[in-house]
Amino acid sequence: MTRTRDEKATPTMNLGVRWRLHGDGRTPAPGAVVRPDERLSWPRTFGLGAQHVVAMFGASFVAPVLMGLDPNLAIMMSGVATVIFLLATRGKVPSYLGCSLSFVGVAAVIRAQGGDSATVTGAVFVVGAALFLVGLAVQRFGARIIHAAMPPVVTGAVVMLIGFNLAPVTASTYWPQDQWVALLTMLFTGLAVVCLRGFWARIAIFLGLIFGYGVSWLFDRVFGKINSVVGGGEPTDHWRLDLSAVGKADWIGLPDFHGPSFEWSAILVALPVVIALIAENAGHVKAVGEMTGDDLDGKLGTAISADGAASMLSTAVGGPPNTTYAENIGVMAATRVYSTAAYWAAALFALLFGLCPKVGAIVAAIPGGVLGGITVILYGMIGLLGAQIWINARVDLRNPLNLVPAAAGIIIGTGGVSLKFTDTFELNGIALGTLVVITGYHVLRAFAPAHMKESREPLLDEGTSRYDEGADATGKD
Repeated sequence: MTRTRDEKATPTMNLGVRWRLHGDGRTPAPGAVVRPDERLSWPRTFGLGAQHVVAMFGASFVAPVLMGLDPNLAIMMSGVATVIFLLATRGKVPSYLGCSLSFVGVAAVIRAQGGDSATVTGAVFVVGAALFLVGLAVQRFGARIIHAAMPPVVTGAVVMLIGFNLAPVTASTYWPQDQWVALLTMLFTGLAVVCLRGFWARIAIFLGLIFGYGVSWLFDRVFGKINSVVGGGEPTDHWRLDLSAVGKADWIGLPDFHGPSFEWSAILVALPVVIALIAENAGHVKAVGEMTGDDLDGKLGTAISADGAASMLSTAVGGPPNTTYAENIGVMAATRVYSTAAYWAAALFALLFGLCPKVGAIVAAIPGGVLGGITVILYGMIGLLGAQIWINARVDLRNPLNLVPAAAGIIIGTGGVSLKFTDTFELNGIALGTLVVITGYHVLRAFAPAHMKESREPLLDEGTSRYDEGADATGKD
């Protein structure tokens, strides 16, 4: 049988690194989109790549700073992770992989327990390995295994407790460093998210950082040094914005590499985050599929595995874990350009940024008050993503089978409840909350009466729910 030209795919094409020119290479025609295997002219493609880097800049640089890791290494490894993802998915799933904010709370807990950066990256390396194995399982058995083990009520609760667990970090660490800068930064960032449109709304966090830098500099000029706590200890007089390290930093240089170390206590704290990463990847693949009109369900396992492999590589050299970025989905939606060539360009820019220590020094100088204002919004958004999972899946919290494990796990996870087994081993916070949600749901389901499993009627109060569809006013079918 004679194969067509399209069927005679070369190895280069199989890797998704060859693109057809879309139209005249300038702008998409009205109503048209630039598909993943197409591109605009190379100057425009590199311009879009730079736009993608700016879109992820705020969150992807803030996250490593909050985790206590090298921001230069974080941005460099985000470029490497993006390349791995694009190669693994054969250029079918346009995506940028940046530092995951889901691990910020984990890093804070591990450091509070006496762990260092190597301990943090070691624990997160194991999470990356677990995510990689989950991806392989999804490739083999399909997405149904995720839904069976982690239904939406479980996934939403875990994502929620991970986000809200971070509240004390903002309240006790960042906000007190400069409450007025924090307040103004929070207000500006919130206004940027709500009032701006298109690309500008997608970089609201980045704009918030710039605004916070400017306000901190102005307050230093007007009010002088501030007396507050920085990094623990006693309050001291210090400048809000200290750029002294920027002048000393080189223009070109390698970031700070280091190997991971593995401790069971830290690993148990970090493992629950794998649930959040699965949810993030699943949502990303679904969103991109809907925008491009392609059925990408078959790529879900590959995307999850690629994210896991990229996170393992990053943490193996001392960098943070990575995940798909919603900010970049917004850029694609605004530009109607889904070309993976733009993401290759973005990865190249990220690698170049990673080789400039001055960029890392500027990021590391982010004033504490600025972080306080931004993290109030960021951490809350992470937590409320869990609620969005419930809403999208139409989870009925009037059903005790859903309500009880979710309620218990969230309070344990956000309140820092502990369960001590020995003098050297205990479960608390995120790890214990996640364990309660997952095991609690499945154990209760095993013993629950049939009507709770089916949930055809509201069980805790009056009113309607999705389980009442088709019922009359008396509640009977």
